[in-house]
Amino acid sequence: MPPNTTASSGQQSGKSGRKKGRKVRLLLIVLVLALIGGVGFGAFWSISTVRASFPQTKGSITLEGLSGPVDVKRDGYGIPQIYASSDADLFMAQGYVQAQDRFYEMDVRRHMTAGRLSEMFGEGQIDNDEFLRTLGWHRVAEEEYKSTISAETKKYLDAYAKGVNAYLAGKDGEEISLEYAALGFANDYRPEEWTPIDSLAWLKAMAWDLRGNMQDEIDRALMTSRLGPKQIADLYPQYPYDRNKAIVQEGAYDELTQTWTDGSGTSQSAGGSTQGTGGTGTGGAGTNTGGTGTGTGTGGTGTGTGTAGASSDSSAVQTQLGGLYEVLEDLPEAVGVNGNGIGSNSWVVSGSHTITGKPLLANDPHLSASLPSVWYQMGLHCKSVSQKCQYDVAGYTFAGMPGVVIGHNQDISWGMTNSGVDVTDLYLEKLTGDGYQYGSKVLPFESREETIQVAGGSDKKIVVRTTNNGPLLSDRSSELVQVGKKAGVDRDAPDRGDGYGISLRWTALEPGTTMDAVFAMNKAADWNGFRKAAALFDVPSQNLIYADTKGHIGYQLPGKIPTRGKGDGSVPAPGWDTRYRWNGWIDQDELPYEYDPDRGYIVTANQAVVDEKYPYTLTTDWGYGTRAQRITSLIESKIKGGGKISTEDMRQMQMDNSSEIAKLLVPLLLKIDVKDKHIREAQKLLEGWDYTQDADSAAAAYFNSVWRNILKLAFGNKLPKELRVKGQCLSVEPVDSTGPADEDRRVRECGKRDADQAQPDGGDRWFEVVRRIIDDQDNAWWSTPALRNQDAADTRDELFARAMRDARWELTAKLGKDIDTWSWGRLHRLFLKNQTLGTEGPGLVKYLLNRGPWKLGGGEGTVNATGWNAAGGYEVVWVPSMRMIVNLGDLDKSKWINVTGASGHAYNAHYTDQTGKWAKGELLTWSFSDKAVQESTSDTLLLKP
Repeated sequence: MPPNTTASSGQQSGKSGRKKGRKVRLLLIVLVLALIGGVGFGAFWSISTVRASFPQTKGSITLEGLSGPVDVKRDGYGIPQIYASSDADLFMAQGYVQAQDRFYEMDVRRHMTAGRLSEMFGEGQIDNDEFLRTLGWHRVAEEEYKSTISAETKKYLDAYAKGVNAYLAGKDGEEISLEYAALGFANDYRPEEWTPIDSLAWLKAMAWDLRGNMQDEIDRALMTSRLGPKQIADLYPQYPYDRNKAIVQEGAYDELTQTWTDGSGTSQSAGGSTQGTGGTGTGGAGTNTGGTGTGTGTGGTGTGTGTAGASSDSSAVQTQLGGLYEVLEDLPEAVGVNGNGIGSNSWVVSGSHTITGKPLLANDPHLSASLPSVWYQMGLHCKSVSQKCQYDVAGYTFAGMPGVVIGHNQDISWGMTNSGVDVTDLYLEKLTGDGYQYGSKVLPFESREETIQVAGGSDKKIVVRTTNNGPLLSDRSSELVQVGKKAGVDRDAPDRGDGYGISLRWTALEPGTTMDAVFAMNKAADWNGFRKAAALFDVPSQNLIYADTKGHIGYQLPGKIPTRGKGDGSVPAPGWDTRYRWNGWIDQDELPYEYDPDRGYIVTANQAVVDEKYPYTLTTDWGYGTRAQRITSLIESKIKGGGKISTEDMRQMQMDNSSEIAKLLVPLLLKIDVKDKHIREAQKLLEGWDYTQDADSAAAAYFNSVWRNILKLAFGNKLPKELRVKGQCLSVEPVDSTGPADEDRRVRECGKRDADQAQPDGGDRWFEVVRRIIDDQDNAWWSTPALRNQDAADTRDELFARAMRDARWELTAKLGKDIDTWSWGRLHRLFLKNQTLGTEGPGLVKYLLNRGPWKLGGGEGTVNATGWNAAGGYEVVWVPSMRMIVNLGDLDKSKWINVTGASGHAYNAHYTDQTGKWAKGELLTWSFSDKAVQESTSDTLLLKP
């Protein structure tokens, strides 16, 4: 057998053994949880065990280390508002209160970020730990604490950790969380003290979830096994600037530097010392040729240059990158859906267009649904704001981290969406002995040994190797050890020898100041203070929107964003070629912003930040602006109709379920002459449909099934197996082709990706792909071979007819023959899963810890972005993880909601008490002033020194 086949088999064998060990432990956990849940005997003991970990929310508790009394006021949903007289006391109390509600979640997160999950869950997590140790998040956080964050931030982190540890002091595991009762029975696990590094490291996990185009970079390279450059370009079309506007339309650099556009189309070059970059390949794919070809510039000045064969059509590269993807998608669900489909909505409307005469600001970040939610709502209030106690802020934060990430203080409000800026690059590395080639030299690896401790098993030692680009990810999978053994590269590439490795350059792997930014933003009082805070927000790069009580609105793109000497980051680059190195960062003064634009509103929904005139390449892979344009249309329709926008209008916009792709396709679907009466019956559902994807809509159910089948027939069946759904097998041609297959040459290939990670996922990139070819009846993508006794399709309408037929019988199987009983919500369901014990294992564990389903409206590309993966099915894979609307005219009239509840305790009243309202689009009153908080308080806890 070839060496890589043997290695792969060994890896699978090891995984199999670890899974057997994991099942044994899960069976033990089931026994404990069965008792805890009152199954069989032991019901009395189970109730006391469940309640043992519930937080004390009334009376008083003495905490050593406080300098004065602290009040913790909780409303009817268990959301805490903390009142203290010093910064240190405020953040110490925050640590204590979050540990009360969420310590198990915090503990799992810190073990994940440190690559120590095996200590909690045993050998089944070794692969994840190896990968996370290689990334080295915890090590970077340690360096941040030592060298880059301010003394004030260190003080706050120390105080927070002191509060967490005050909660842990003297408690056994079962007094902290139900899950510890199970884990303690299975492997004698005991939680350890919290550290400031644990808080900092979680920022790296969130940065990973929002890391940019790394997945597109992998996918484009994988596509080369079956598709040519033109076909790949078809699947990554250029951003439609003529239809979907960029975020910044009236913006500039800092006032002291040059403007790239004055709103009239005049383009000017940038000042500053940072080197500019060339343009990008057409659709991000022009470089994907295995040579040095030139692509059309779309994101900067000049012409983009190919990647010197960084991608190729060889099976070796596909195997290596496929192996990398498998490592990425196997990471814990706590890290999210690994960058696929992640987006968010935010927008701000100035007072000239609102009924209050002051701005309204809305935000709903889109993340994978976890239980408990990644967000934790709270208020942090100084009893008297002064130099000694500087904070009066409320909003959403992460359990395990001090401060507030998104929200408002007494003067300003801010929201965030993912900018999509490209801050990750994969590099092919020529490995030679104990080093790697860089230019004409062989440089030694930076190496370190890591020891992974394994619950119920033996320790495992690994060696982490790092190049001048970053950690060598290929060391973490046996499928990646000999990268590029047969890779097609250009004539100047070094001899492949034992193969090429894959390394990662990522801004988050360098110490930063994002934690400083959080505190600076929390106490900013105006636009200048906000921008100064944003300058510290280096990773992840987010779209930051702003509003203040004086009536101003704004936008700022922050972040440490690289400039590249050569290449555009769209595909893996040759690490040995010195021209592909990052050569600097875009200066903060040259990052785009807007302040009080004449149009009176700013919308950010993952669309392009800037137009083509901006002199730096931020990314080749923007979101395509479907949601942003819909939000803009809703705002403009209200304004042009002479109306003023209210908080309720903003809420209704957040819940908008309109399908833009349906508006394009349904008129064409209705023109198709359908002979079969059953399919015609389904087709009639689309007649008169208003394209709204409500949960009870039968038309939405049928259309989305048709859309899914169109994507599968036109594109999905033509993608390489590394991108298709695991276990779905096809008879395919062994060479790239979008036309009818030659039966004599077909081979059987089975997909390799999990259902919620596969392509085509149906997001707005695929909307744009279809839109570009929709008027071309004979486009090659519409051609598909005969399947399941159906004739081959050669035109668009023939393929659409097949998709309508397939959708009819798919929904008949899923929802029944009677179309009157069909509804989108029956297909499109949300299940909330406990982030550890609820994600795998026997059904009883899931039953006890998980919740759902909820039938949802919305979908991909809608403002109410309840994401689903069209390649894999209809169930919800990511959601608006929270929703908020801030009223700058009266902060106490602001609204908010979380996808779950405040508590992480499975049987606590606040475990999922917000979910039902969230699913209906309802919002809770968000009290902020002392008077409003007091009126909404249900429980008060006094923390005494």
